[in-house]
Amino acid sequence: MEKKFINNELLIPEKNGPSFHFHDAALRLKEIVNRTPLQFNHNLSRKHRCNIFLKREDLQVVRSYKLRGAYNMMSSLSRQQLAKGVVCASAGNHAQGFAYSCKKLNAKGVVFMPIITPNQKVSQTKMFGEEYVEVKLVGDTFDDCAVAAKIFTEKNGMTFIPPFEDHRIIEGQATVAVEILEDKTDIDYLFVPVGGGGLSAGVGSYFKTYSPKTKIIGLEPEGAPSMYEAIKAGHPVTLENIDRFVDGASVKRVGDITFSICKDVLDDMHLVAEGKVCSTILQLYNEDAIVVEPAGALSIAALDDYAEEIMGTNVVCILSGSNNDIDRMPEIKERSLQYEGLKHYFLVNFAQRPGALKEFVNHVLGPGDDITRFEYMQKTNKERGPALIGVELKHRKDYVHLMEKMRSHHIDFSEINKDDKMFGYLV
Repeated sequence: MEKKFINNELLIPEKNGPSFHFHDAALRLKEIVNRTPLQFNHNLSRKHRCNIFLKREDLQVVRSYKLRGAYNMMSSLSRQQLAKGVVCASAGNHAQGFAYSCKKLNAKGVVFMPIITPNQKVSQTKMFGEEYVEVKLVGDTFDDCAVAAKIFTEKNGMTFIPPFEDHRIIEGQATVAVEILEDKTDIDYLFVPVGGGGLSAGVGSYFKTYSPKTKIIGLEPEGAPSMYEAIKAGHPVTLENIDRFVDGASVKRVGDITFSICKDVLDDMHLVAEGKVCSTILQLYNEDAIVVEPAGALSIAALDDYAEEIMGTNVVCILSGSNNDIDRMPEIKERSLQYEGLKHYFLVNFAQRPGALKEFVNHVLGPGDDITRFEYMQKTNKERGPALIGVELKHRKDYVHLMEKMRSHHIDFSEINKDDKMFGYLV
């Protein structure tokens, strides 16, 4: 399809809306958003033998890029529409960008969140919106919450602000790309996280227009491959079950508009293991003092899988956000240890004789091994039932030695695999 331009802006025909005007959006957002830095990262560049730059959207006003799309759409509404009020459904970054936009535009906003939303996210949304925002906790799932929000919107004659499925949202997210190419033009690879597709559609469209040589890699968590499956099927699909751990990039279905764009502008879609994401979060914190949420770590977590391809090139990774609840850190560390092969769980039936447990500790475990969890599974007659044991290893290779020791000492055990249902119940 031939590309058409007006005033140096790319026109992308859509079925139900006008074309994009990226630079108008950037001008509209200039006094609202932080112009986040494009930082060269020495540690990652040395490791991968290339030049890696981080687009720090974790330093945005609301600690994520979502403000860009929300404000761009809301600022395009008429005075009459703003006066009637706006509504959104979100349990995360979109809600906070929406709330901040309400305050800036003096608009009454209603945010629908699932009842299970952590208090931290509810408090953050209220903080950014102040008296302009009302939070309604409805439904046990996001899908229930979204249905309630749309019914409320229609009933009250208000305007719904979606998280990604609107050309104005996509246009706003594209301003991330505008800033990147203003700072650096010779970019060989761009790694971008994908949730509903708003960021990847916007950034991808802009790069394909103004830096067509750049290879754009879209990234999703393994447990929520909605765009990956959509591109494979040739149309958006609804996933029956998803792992919501990478909450900023976990949706059951991508948007129709975002899919129609992403299928053309993304050069590759890649899936990243949730455990790898967790290891990356800890690595960024320990090595660079950078705090990111799971979705924000996706772009860096994928670098190892492209190590040979990116060697000697200029690479940009978008760190999409840093709204990470500190209460999640124990789970992040746990998932990281399991992914790295350093944490294992066993059900052990100890021999019914004195000293059996002592023998296990002294003769089976290695000098660097540590028992991080121990509990008998029966409430009565405990010592005659199996024990759940969590073992943390110092090195991945120590696992083979541990297995050999358990077998040579005739330990009656079964390993609990993280894919088993029992793992979910016990661990």
